Amino acid sequence: MGSNRSHSRFSAALRPKPLFQKNLQAMKARRVVGVSLSLLLINLAAIMERADENLLPSVYKEVSEAFNAGPSDLGYLTFIRNFVQGLASPLAGVLVINYDRPTVLAIGTLCWALSTAAVGASQQFLQVALWRAVNGFGLAIVIPALQSFIADSYMDGVRGAGFGLLSFVGTLGGIGGGVVATIMAGQQFWGMPGWRCAFILMATLSSLIGFLVFLFVVDPRKTVGVNHDAGNNFDRDELIEKGNAGASSVWFESWMATKAVIKVPTFQIIVLQGIVGSLPWTAMVFFTMWFELIGFDHNSTAALLSLFAIGCAMGSFLGGLIADRMSQIYPHSGRIMCAQFSAFMGIPFSWFLLKVIPQSVSSYYTFAVTLFLMGLTISWNATAANGPMFAEVVPAKHRTMIYAFDRAFEGSFSSFAAPLVGILSEQMFGYDSKSIDPINGSPREAFALSRGLLAMMVIPFGLCSLFYTPLYKIFRRDRDNVRLANLKEEEMI
Repeated sequence: MGSNRSHSRFSAALRPKPLFQKNLQAMKARRVVGVSLSLLLINLAAIMERADENLLPSVYKEVSEAFNAGPSDLGYLTFIRNFVQGLASPLAGVLVINYDRPTVLAIGTLCWALSTAAVGASQQFLQVALWRAVNGFGLAIVIPALQSFIADSYMDGVRGAGFGLLSFVGTLGGIGGGVVATIMAGQQFWGMPGWRCAFILMATLSSLIGFLVFLFVVDPRKTVGVNHDAGNNFDRDELIEKGNAGASSVWFESWMATKAVIKVPTFQIIVLQGIVGSLPWTAMVFFTMWFELIGFDHNSTAALLSLFAIGCAMGSFLGGLIADRMSQIYPHSGRIMCAQFSAFMGIPFSWFLLKVIPQSVSSYYTFAVTLFLMGLTISWNATAANGPMFAEVVPAKHRTMIYAFDRAFEGSFSSFAAPLVGILSEQMFGYDSKSIDPINGSPREAFALSRGLLAMMVIPFGLCSLFYTPLYKIFRRDRDNVRLANLKEEEMI
């Protein structure tokens, strides 16, 4: 009897006090609110990033007229930004070692906002080129940090949906940026060309989002329980402490992370397909100019490209969900099959869009349906396969670095696509920028540009689908190696 009473007193002593339970519940509630607010602001940053990317291509025609630039010159602007972005992307991995990601994101956002405003104020073509390079530097810092933030905020089974949501809202931002710029481009505001006002407006909004990210976003590695992996949080905190010890420690840890990432075979294969697979997407920056050369006005062009962007937004989210489901049924190959299907679909859609449909304003509805269905099916790769698979083949502390080097390789090589489209259009298919009617367009130049686009889309889409094949054997082995290493580290802790 006495033993039972003592046991009851002992159990009561262990039982959480009501006040402690209330405090614990309040802490959990604050954590949930903090995570939700952080993800909301991260998605807003993604919206502004994609809007900024779509800004210049949406006003190519006006920039061409303002600076007397042809397709190859405009292609070089995209090349400069993408090339600098690719070269500077590893810097994101270095910065994240020594600073939390909200700070890194805010720095990158303010950098691209400054350069966007400067492009709107530029009076010479070389000034535009310089500021596009600065823009690429800002994006190089932001994009890998965004991707690793999402990877740390979701578990393996739903990570495709997480990347899909990021891509979905980002694409909506791209739609907004493209539509606003295209509509404003044909007007004057306070005596200033509309396309310049669009750049200044976008820069102002980007600065505001960057400031909010710096103030309110909480890094997942500071919140135990967000990714349900205390061991990974310990590793990241330990890495930050080492980075804060001094510059030599930062560079040493960066070098170790770089070696660990580059030697992963899954990373090598995905980067290889990405280098080729990014070429069509880079070439698509000429879609706005192509439709306007056909004879569509600014509003019609904006509507067509919005349908394509909506299809891409829905497709990226749908692809992430489908791949999550497929990965449960086929754990070692489901994501790869989704990626190959999506890349392959780019071949028939590109052929039909650029070669089969008559290039006339009377084909508006055929263009609209084709663009929507094309976007719905060719936009799966990043959310269904690349992003989630990268997160599974390296330790959590190396995630920013693997996304950074992916952008470095893909961005550097794919940046050649835009000038190649211009060169092919001018040198092989007879594009002549002096023959363009600024009001009614030019069917002859539209045809030449479409042939340059076709060459840079059909073949790369086919090679991209083919290059995923080795992952059926390699991905499982790399993922198992990381899981085994994580188990050993947790046992040591």
